Amino acid sequence: MSGGNRTRVTEFILSGFPGLHPDYFGLVSAVLFSVFLITVMGNVTVFILFITNRCLHKPTYYIILNLTACDLLFSTTTLPKMISKYWFKLGTISFDGCFIQMFLVHYLGSVNSFVLFLMAFDRYLAICHPLRYVNILQFSTVVLLSVTVWIIATFIPLMMVVRAYPLPYCASNIINHCYCDHIGITVLACTDRTLYSFPAFVGAMITLLGPLAFIVFSYCFILIAVSKIANKQNCMKSLSTCSTQLIIISLYYLPRCFVYLASNVGITFSTDIRILIIVLYSLVPPMVNPFIYCLRAKDMRTCLFKHFYRRIQPRNTQVLTISN
Repeated sequence: MSGGNRTRVTEFILSGFPGLHPDYFGLVSAVLFSVFLITVMGNVTVFILFITNRCLHKPTYYIILNLTACDLLFSTTTLPKMISKYWFKLGTISFDGCFIQMFLVHYLGSVNSFVLFLMAFDRYLAICHPLRYVNILQFSTVVLLSVTVWIIATFIPLMMVVRAYPLPYCASNIINHCYCDHIGITVLACTDRTLYSFPAFVGAMITLLGPLAFIVFSYCFILIAVSKIANKQNCMKSLSTCSTQLIIISLYYLPRCFVYLASNVGITFSTDIRILIIVLYSLVPPMVNPFIYCLRAKDMRTCLFKHFYRRIQPRNTQVLTISN
């Protein structure tokens, strides 16, 4: 295309699932809306439990609160646009809006990765250095670490946006994805994207593999420490305190590592399958994480049961009074 005929793109179109038949748009929108509703209700419930129960004001739950906020923000950033795509046939997004969404998607993904790093650090101290745990992870320390995570997570996504925004977008404006991400946008640029994609790939690997490396090493030390416990019951109790975080960490890292490894060994997927995998590993963890907290974390499970018991008890008392 000659330079004189180029017209700058002013908006993008999100393709969603390109092969999806229009007859299934209503079903897909209903499923996505249900996922959004469950995600919001579950994560808001975690916030309410934390605010109303002082027994949850511990380092572990302060860290979990960061993950809850991140999950809620990520779902709010991506799902409404995906729902409107299939519910109201509104698949367009403004040029600036797409880059804002791209920044938030990568930023919140980075925050998520660093928070999982903090969760592993919390368990490492609790099991490998129990006597120093209270002194190291004080309230002020957890707040400082949490603020640091939310700040340093901005650098790489901001760099990606700053480098991608000025590129000439003058051809197709159709993004083969359900939301705006770096690859989906920059592939549409009318220029060689190698100089832009490689630094972004390195940044993504640092964000993903850096915390993952620490998580793996920390749990290796945890397993070594637990194996030295003579009492089998105490050994299982120590491992059970890690189970909640291990499930959450696995839900975040395993699908991503699988996708990256598959692409490097030559395994290819159709566009719809690739998008479906990305959507699943992006949206399912924020939906199921609150259930994992409430069912696996003893303190949170106890607070949840007490909360429902207090709501049910007055009703039962009122019924008994009326019957008498």
